[in-house]
Amino acid sequence: MAEKVVILGGLGMLGQELTDLFVHDPNYEVTSWDREDIDVTDFSLLREKLTEIHPNIIFNCVAYNAVDLAEENDEEYQKALLLNRDVPGELARIANELDATLIHFSSDYVFDGTIEEKKSGGGCGNSSCCGGNCHGGGDKGYGEGAFPNPTSRYAESKALGEQAVVMNAKKYYLVRLSKLFGKPGVSEAAKRSFFDVMLEAGKNKPEVQVVDSEKSCFTYAPDLAMAVKDLIEDGDQYGIYHLPNTGAVTWYEAVQELYRQAGLTTTIIPVTPEAFPRAASRPVFSALINTKRPPLRRYEVALAEYLSDKQ
Repeated sequence: MAEKVVILGGLGMLGQELTDLFVHDPNYEVTSWDREDIDVTDFSLLREKLTEIHPNIIFNCVAYNAVDLAEENDEEYQKALLLNRDVPGELARIANELDATLIHFSSDYVFDGTIEEKKSGGGCGNSSCCGGNCHGGGDKGYGEGAFPNPTSRYAESKALGEQAVVMNAKKYYLVRLSKLFGKPGVSEAAKRSFFDVMLEAGKNKPEVQVVDSEKSCFTYAPDLAMAVKDLIEDGDQYGIYHLPNTGAVTWYEAVQELYRQAGLTTTIIPVTPEAFPRAASRPVFSALINTKRPPLRRYEVALAEYLSDKQ
């Protein structure tokens, strides 16, 4: 009998990849909803509609991600808390009632980005950092057991959402990712990826300024979708997983690779974060280290596929 899957946020960048992947597998019966189909903040309706389907697996791809807006505006911060904290907590409770597995996605922004400083001070402990023997090509970074320390309102809302899932769900996979890119989502709420924005800029401007900081790993949406499907089907232990593509880089280094592969001769000027003042702080170094699952391919290889698909 086919397992029933519900995907919330099915028209977003990640949701659409998960939907396509599971729909084409005869072992699954898929229901994919976006904001036109259901208001996930209407908890009684959410419980009613999920109970009708009684899914085996629930994917939560719904999130608030206006990082700076949440920092500047109290009303927007409340929206962030509703979508990033309260909705995951309610989904965890509903999943328990239905004996379903909840897959929730979180962010590298839950970390403060000071791990390199901690390491230079003599060790980090508690699985909070990882050396060259870890998956991820030898990069240092945050392991799955690292303790979150958010430094912005958005990051706080994501960290609180993680807590809500861990405290309320019995069967869950909490998957952290960073710098998501891929085919743009068709949902009105979907954002273009950094690579989409920089590719357009490179084609229309003689030079671009890019922050040479905020080093972390990119995550290709199709790769993440497949990695999560494999995780579920392998029946790995419930808990926290880090599933970015391999290779930690700064924004500037990523644009260098993007333009090289795209054949663009646009001049790239590295700048400090102060060149683009933003309301919310970002972690300077937030590479996620995958120590539990097979490593995803290098981001450069995924980037080549992304560019090929755009042609």
